[in-house]
Amino acid sequence: MPRVFISSVTPPAGPATPALWFLFQGTRLLVTKDAERAEIPCVATPADLGLAVERWHYLGHLEDGPEMTHCFCGEIAEGVAPRPGLSFENLRALFPLLDETIFWLAGRAVQIVDWDRTHQYCGRCGSPTTNQIQERAKRCPHCELTNYPRLAPAIIVRVQRLSEDGPQVLLARARRFPTSLFSVLAGFVEPGETLEECVRREIYEEVGLRVDNIRYFGSQPWPFPHSLMIAFEADYAGGEIAVDPVELAEAHWFAADALPNIPPPPSIANQLITSWLASVAPAP
Repeated sequence: MPRVFISSVTPPAGPATPALWFLFQGTRLLVTKDAERAEIPCVATPADLGLAVERWHYLGHLEDGPEMTHCFCGEIAEGVAPRPGLSFENLRALFPLLDETIFWLAGRAVQIVDWDRTHQYCGRCGSPTTNQIQERAKRCPHCELTNYPRLAPAIIVRVQRLSEDGPQVLLARARRFPTSLFSVLAGFVEPGETLEECVRREIYEEVGLRVDNIRYFGSQPWPFPHSLMIAFEADYAGGEIAVDPVELAEAHWFAADALPNIPPPPSIANQLITSWLASVAPAP
């Protein structure tokens, strides 16, 4: 039976029991790690680690068969050194080292910690805000403005075409990527824009191509810093590649047997590309 996470804002009553504590300095996560894996501390309170939290939130609980583990997140002041064997690590660098479920929980945690840090005061009147009991929200007691954790929706899309040489997929290398890494195209949704309109706009702006037959593929939270990636498939409908030099270093059509280096799993970019490979692979 797969592990299931149940989100909640109401912490458990009674004495503190061992729980997963996602503790951050800025965006760096406290872990024990070696070259092959990393783990989150499981303690009753951060004091068991010799640490004091500036602020904390209850995340919910993780169910693993009959076992249940509570999950908390909190912020540790800058400059505080952890005990030997523990270290604060960049979350993105922990991508291949953490258990996948734990990585996505850490992504949830870092966004809540960042939201808590940046919403201590009302953006309208400047008064101190208070946490709400029944929902993940901060409310200004003076002007009653309520703020929720921020999410930035972004589309990510795999564009494919059938050429004279067979099926091909569009991949690009962003200027911020390592020189060998190519991926599918992505971009943030603008106010007043549908997801499908965003797909068409981003593809045209970044590579000058038209697409149609847009189909939903899936979604994935991406905590860098607080995105929700909404994935689509689309078919090439016309145009020649004309790269936006501000966003991209290069973009090309690739055949299934000549793909460059692509993003690793479990990213949704990897899922888009590997599912295309499976769909165009010759039958055994």
